[in-house]
Parts: sequence; structure tokens; C-alpha cells
Amino acid sequence: MKQFFSAVAAFGILLSVPAQADFIDTRWSVVDFTGEAWFISPQSVIDQSQTFNRGYAEGVFYTCEYAGQSSTYTQYNNAAFFANPEFELFLPLQEEMTLSSEVLFVHRITCEGGGNPDKRRVMYPFVTNEARKSAWYLFEGGVFSLYNP
Repeated sequence: MKQFFSAVAAFGILLSVPAQADFIDTRWSVVDFTGEAWFISPQSVIDQSQTFNRGYAEGVFYTCEYAGQSSTYTQYNNAAFFANPEFELFLPLQEEMTLSSEVLFVHRITCEGGGNPDKRRVMYPFVTNEARKSAWYLFEGGVFSLYNP
């Protein structure tokens, strides 16, 4: 009986520990662009949205209609993220990205395309933080800022 109560207590503790990965499943509004646009007109993207909902995604950057969507992420402490040369275009946004957050989550979102090679997609890097209201997407020579109202 003692083992039973110990197991229940351990399970209860596990349930009370917050999840480490920030969510992406919501509707994100594109609010700004920082950097150099090579071909895209940032103004044509700002005020548009990007939605993720389980296996479905629709938006200005990426679409996957229940066609084999998956996602993974890598967790970085703030210093490691900004020291990584792959993410140097995020440096002008460092203060904004680290506000109320000690960890950044770099998501890779893929769509297999339901067997159709023309519909295969990858969205990377899509970055979120612990504050759960902001995201950033590297595109061309800059970064789009997104907000979850």
C-alpha cells in the first residue's frame, strides 16, 4: 500500500511540472520585419496571419492541410542562441526575444505533402520563447515578428 501511495505522489509531482516546450498551435499575427528583404515586400506580409492547429497549418508562410505535418524543436538558453552563427540575423531582436524568458525554442515544422512532392514544405527556424506571446521567423535577409493576441 505504501508503494501505491508513493507512486501516486510521484505521478502527481510529474503532473505539476510545467512543460518545457513552448506551444506553436495558435493563430499568429505578423506584426513587423527587421532586416533586409531581398525579394519579398514585408508590407505585403505584415498584418497577415499564420495558423497551426495539430496537423493543420494555413498562413502567409506555410500551409499543410492534414498532409503529414510534424514538428520538432531545439531548446537554447538565450546566450547559446545568440552566439550561434546560424541565428545572427536575430541579434537586432535580442532584447525583445529575451524579455521575460531565459529559454528560446527553435522549431522545425514539416509537411510531407500527403505523398505529393509538390506539396512538401519546411518552415525553419520558427522561434518562440517562454513568454508564449511572441514568435519570430527568419526569412530571406531578415526576421518577421509574430504575436499571439
